[in-house]
Amino acid sequence: MTLLPRSLLWRTFLFVALLMVLSVAAWFAIFRAYEREPRARQLAQTLVSVANLTRAALVSARPEARRELLRDLSDSEGIRIYPADAADRVEPLPDRAFLHRVEELVREQMGPATRLSLEREGEHALFVNFRIDDSEEGDYWLALPRERIERVFPLGWLGWGVAALLLSLVGAWLIVFRITRPLKALQQAARKVGAGETPARLDESGPTELATVAHAFNQMSADLAQIDQDRALILAGISHDLRTPLTRLRMGIEMAADEGLREGMTTDVEEMDKTIGQFLDFARSESGEAQQDVNLAALLDELATQYRRRGFKVEFAALPPTFTVTLPVRPQALRRAITNLIDNALRYAGSEFPVELALSTAADEFSIEVRDSGPGIPAADVERMKRPFARLEAARTNTAGAGLGLAIVDRIARSHNGRLELLPRQGGGMIARLALRPYNLPPAPGP
Repeated sequence: MTLLPRSLLWRTFLFVALLMVLSVAAWFAIFRAYEREPRARQLAQTLVSVANLTRAALVSARPEARRELLRDLSDSEGIRIYPADAADRVEPLPDRAFLHRVEELVREQMGPATRLSLEREGEHALFVNFRIDDSEEGDYWLALPRERIERVFPLGWLGWGVAALLLSLVGAWLIVFRITRPLKALQQAARKVGAGETPARLDESGPTELATVAHAFNQMSADLAQIDQDRALILAGISHDLRTPLTRLRMGIEMAADEGLREGMTTDVEEMDKTIGQFLDFARSESGEAQQDVNLAALLDELATQYRRRGFKVEFAALPPTFTVTLPVRPQALRRAITNLIDNALRYAGSEFPVELALSTAADEFSIEVRDSGPGIPAADVERMKRPFARLEAARTNTAGAGLGLAIVDRIARSHNGRLELLPRQGGGMIARLALRPYNLPPAPGP
């Protein structure tokens, strides 16, 4: 499970925001690197100048006036002078590149024996060691306030930097939003096409690339709608042209003298009529039927009762009255899908074994199951059996049906934002599961 959002808008915005933050951080690091050397040279020159001026003032002053001079330097400039002693507790400089660079620059002008420290005898200041004369008693520590090396962070610049970054992020979000908004509309329209609906035309204004994509999608959608209309018209004509002679054949068969021949021919005519009905069901557009709130438990119970009246063993366990599963569906399409699954179970499992209907809910998904005790479908052939005219090798000798039953169910499932699953049943048989999801939820994942 990833913590990143899955939408293109937020992924692109976060990526652009990350690039901006990294860019600001990189520029800040570059500024610090280029600013460090001039500041180090300035501080080193200040230390050298103060040390030289202090040395000159002490050398030129009368011995009895030196104490007064040191007091004035401390009061007016914050500069203090201490005699250097070998027993002084002097802490080494911290491991900071800036301070070590200052020490190098000071030593270039005051000699390699010059030392710098930030703490002496527990006192915190900027200490620089210098010598007034060549005598051993001529070593002193010059102490300057640490404010001379501490850099005050410019809060005003920080505020302006944050404001500029926020404005850049807002601008980036607006740019990404303008790009992803047409893609969002394209996604919703593509989902409607996948569900067998005809979406409204997309806006073809905006950038050239997006306008081209929207125009191509609108053309594709219009072509598909026209193809559906032509297919429905052709199949309606075929149905009329075929069923008229079939009706005449049925009337002629009724007058045949041989009863066995009459029954066989009647069965063939009825099977041809069912095959034509399957072709029409497969070609029928489900988008023309309005959605209605349907009690799924009541629908399954009604279908099971109808099959039992015809002498088939179809069972549905009664649910408590308080357990109601109501879902907005296309009633006739859903009834057709469940009927096809029951017919398949009765045809391939045998009418002597009962077919069980079940209804369950999990999270935001509603599942209708048709369970049989037949031979089932091998796992390698499950997806193939959802295609039109697909048959198992063992079933090819059985000419009943056109091989469109599962393809019709799969199309109806996808038009209801769901999927068809063909699963093995424990103890033998198959479970045909019709998983449905409300339209305000994302599409059901594939198997």
